[in-house]
Amino acid sequence: MKGLLSYTINVRGRLIDLSEPQVMGILNVTPDSFYAASRVQTEEDIRQRVRQIIAEGGQMIDVGAYSSRPGANDVSAEEEIERLRRGMKVVREEAPDIPVSIDTFRSEVARAAIEEMGADIINDISGGELDKEMFPTVAKLGVPYVLMHMKGTPQTMQQAPHYDDLMKEILLYFAERIQKLRDLGQKDIILDPGYGFAKTLDHNYELLQHQEMLKVFELPILVGVSRKSMIYKLLECTPQEALNGTTVLNTIALQKGASILRVHDVKAAAEVVKLCNRMKN
Repeated sequence: MKGLLSYTINVRGRLIDLSEPQVMGILNVTPDSFYAASRVQTEEDIRQRVRQIIAEGGQMIDVGAYSSRPGANDVSAEEEIERLRRGMKVVREEAPDIPVSIDTFRSEVARAAIEEMGADIINDISGGELDKEMFPTVAKLGVPYVLMHMKGTPQTMQQAPHYDDLMKEILLYFAERIQKLRDLGQKDIILDPGYGFAKTLDHNYELLQHQEMLKVFELPILVGVSRKSMIYKLLECTPQEALNGTTVLNTIALQKGASILRVHDVKAAAEVVKLCNRMKN
C-alpha cells in the first residue's frame, strides 16, 4: 500500500521499509494473556509459534512477558526478564534475522532485551509514563521505539476512562512525547493509538474513525486490535470467535494509514495486506 510518505526504520543497521505494511506476529511468554491461544509456555511451544509466524507471512515478532490485559496481575522486572530470556533464546535460534520487538514498559527490561537477548525494537504500552528512564534508555540504545497512547496502568486503565476531546488529547499526548524523544536524540519512532487501553468501546471506534489524523506526525503507525474487546463485546462473542471482526478492523486500519498490524492470526492479516495493496496499486 504505497502512500505519500515512505517510512523506514533502522534495525541494527538494516533499513526496514514500512511503505508497504508489515505484519507483526504476537508471541506471549505469559501464563495470563487475554487470548488464551496466544500463550506459549514451553520451549517447543515457542519454537512452533515462531515457525508459524514466519510460515504465515509475518515479517516481525512481538514478544511479551507481562500481560497488559485490564486487571492483569503485576509481575516483577526480574520475572519479566527471566521469561524473556527463555523466550528470546528460542526465537533467535529459530529466526536469527527477523526483527523482534519487546513489549515492555520497564527501562531495565528494555536494556536487557536489547543488549543481552538480541531484540531490536522496544514496544512500550505506557508511552514512557510508567518508567521515567524509558525515553533516555531507548534513545541511548538507538533502537526503534513504539510509543503507545494509554492513561493509567494496566490495572487501572479501564476504570471509567474519560476524555473531553478524545482526538485532541491523543494528538497532544503524542506531540509532547515525540518532542521529548527527539530532544533526547531518538530517531525511529512508531506510533500506536492504543486501542483497548484506557478507552471505552465508543472511544475505540471514534479513534479508528479518525485514525488518519495521526498521519500529521509523519511517523509510521502500528495498530493492534487483534481479537480485542472492542470487537468481541460489540459482536457479542468471545475472543476465540473474533477473527472475522479483527480482519474487518485491520482492513479499515490499513485504509487509514497503518504501517504495521500487530496480530495473533498472521495468515489472515497477511492476506488483508496483500488484498489492500492490490486495491491501492
